[in-house]
Amino acid sequence: MEDNRPDLIYKSINRKRIIILLASIIAALAALITDLCVGSSGMGIGEIISILLAGPHGGDVGTLIIWSIRLPMTLTCVFVGASLALAGLQVQTITNNPLASPYTLGISAGASFGAAISITMGLSIAGVQWIGTASMAFIFAIGVSLAIFFLGRAKGMNTSTLILTGIIMNFFFTALQQYLQYTASAEVAQIISNWSFGNLSRASWASVWVSAVIFIIGFLIMSRLTWKLTALTAGEERAKSLGINVERLRIIVFIVCALLIAGAVGFIGTVAFVGLVAPHCARMLVGEDQRFLTPVTTILGSLIMLVASTVAKLMSNGSMLPVGIITSIVGVPFLFVLLMREGKVR
Repeated sequence: MEDNRPDLIYKSINRKRIIILLASIIAALAALITDLCVGSSGMGIGEIISILLAGPHGGDVGTLIIWSIRLPMTLTCVFVGASLALAGLQVQTITNNPLASPYTLGISAGASFGAAISITMGLSIAGVQWIGTASMAFIFAIGVSLAIFFLGRAKGMNTSTLILTGIIMNFFFTALQQYLQYTASAEVAQIISNWSFGNLSRASWASVWVSAVIFIIGFLIMSRLTWKLTALTAGEERAKSLGINVERLRIIVFIVCALLIAGAVGFIGTVAFVGLVAPHCARMLVGEDQRFLTPVTTILGSLIMLVASTVAKLMSNGSMLPVGIITSIVGVPFLFVLLMREGKVR
């Protein structure tokens, strides 16, 4: 009987994790429906469900509002939030740094500057502007990621070094972006300014499909690496003793994270702290096992973005408040608490 006890405990823990996973899915679905229902049109949930079931081909105003405006915004929230959360989780994993995220390491700032260059130059690929914006965001995101990787490798992925590097990257690329805004025409400067807040008003069906595809690709790649990533949380030496090529793993994860960040930033702009808050909340709920941690983190990322979108709609007067402002208001005190906790540990 005693021999079976560890197995029973393990099964009990996994049952709890599955319940938490299902509960997080239900919460995200509830947030999705709530976000769809909130708006200035005054439509009730029954009317919205009828419009959704009727399809996008109706000619009335309600169909236009739901299928052309609200639904693309809501689904963009789902996939952008999931992408940022997944990127944040894996950046924390490969750097062994609980304070790391695409935003705190300056990766988002680099992607934002790349996108700002594209907007300033009017860059398009195959005549499509969002492809040019996303491509420039990816190029700068991967450049910052590789710089962090090589610097981190030289310093042993030291927490202080990584955070200082992130601060430097943030200041540097923010300054460059401000220079672009200062020298650009008033119209272009306004576009960059609005875009840098993380604005869902630019969401469209193109942003839904592209962000969905990028997220699914990133999620599938990370899912194939769950065992290696879980082993890495036990320490670099332990991972190497199990035959894992840690350096190769880190490069792959950085590239995938850069793609996820570019897919998010390229459409709606910079959204802070989702990649920091969601992984920590998921880790408190299900622990370090990546089989459960990865899906719960992505769901919580979507949930945070949906709640932020709903709050932004409720707080807006006429035009929608940028969702990046809401996530920053929540994320800054959360980061402060984490920094204080890290200080106590040290």
